[in-house]
Amino acid sequence: MVSLHFYKPEDFSGVNYTLDEQQSQYTSTAEFALQRIEERNDGQGFSVTIFEDEKPAGYFVLDFGDDKLELTDNPNSALLRSLSINPELQGRGIGKTAMIKVDDFVRENFKDCDEIVLAVNQNNTSAYDLYLKVGYSFDGKTRMGRSGTQYLMYKKL
Repeated sequence: MVSLHFYKPEDFSGVNYTLDEQQSQYTSTAEFALQRIEERNDGQGFSVTIFEDEKPAGYFVLDFGDDKLELTDNPNSALLRSLSINPELQGRGIGKTAMIKVDDFVRENFKDCDEIVLAVNQNNTSAYDLYLKVGYSFDGKTRMGRSGTQYLMYKKL
């Protein structure tokens, strides 16, 4: 069973996996994301561990800082970033289930949030297709990311 919980330091060994070269183009490691949150120190970034059967299987960040305003005008939105699943566990539906569960996780923990936004590289077709399947919309808006054009996607809660 897949579940989402706020990251705890004891989760680190389970989310400190290496992404292959292709995946590294599109997302950051948990270690890098955690470091960025610590450096910002603004209380706007929340790390979330994805568990499968009570073992860490993946990671993402819900970012309520100003970066989200590059994707939306909605001040009550959250930017989902740095999503990854341990490569040894990929292909088992963990990412899809986590993306479905993130809606309720946000509703329960961030009552004022009414939209989730994200940016996905246009070449990352598997992620793009996944986001569409779990209810995210793409209205044609794009931006340049570190690895090329990104589609800006959103989901109203």
